Amino acid sequence: MAVNVSTIPSSPFSKKGYDAQSQNDSSRNVRQYIDLDLFFSKRNSDNDISRVTDIQAVKRSVRNLVLLNPYEKPFHPEISGGVRGMLFELMTPFVAAQLTKKVEDVINNFEPRARLVSVRANPDYDRNAYEVSIEFYVVNTPTELIDMTVMLERLR
Repeated sequence: MAVNVSTIPSSPFSKKGYDAQSQNDSSRNVRQYIDLDLFFSKRNSDNDISRVTDIQAVKRSVRNLVLLNPYEKPFHPEISGGVRGMLFELMTPFVAAQLTKKVEDVINNFEPRARLVSVRANPDYDRNAYEVSIEFYVVNTPTELIDMTVMLERLR
């Protein structure tokens, strides 16, 4: 069955300048990511809570997602890194691979502002800890590779 293209009514958005590519190339499509500063430091100008922007906001979000335990986020038990339970396992290459997979999954599933490149979990046998190195690009700044390290260690 063939469809005659000329009989399809044109929408008001089919005019020149309203296609998706021109919207993507537009300079006004650049977004700035803004989060609250979780250290709750206040701004001097109006005594309000300060904000973190762009790369710093995404880095803090990634760190918080990795360190989040199940049921710490109200009504969303599925949002968690689940890595603290693995810190009480024996330090083997298999556990390091599982830890790497969990960190990759939580970032890919719950942080749309980060495009993950790699995750490495290196065991530190002397301190009974894992040094997790995360490399990613922020979506709006695809030329700057962000490399952050999170130290995971048992508290008790």
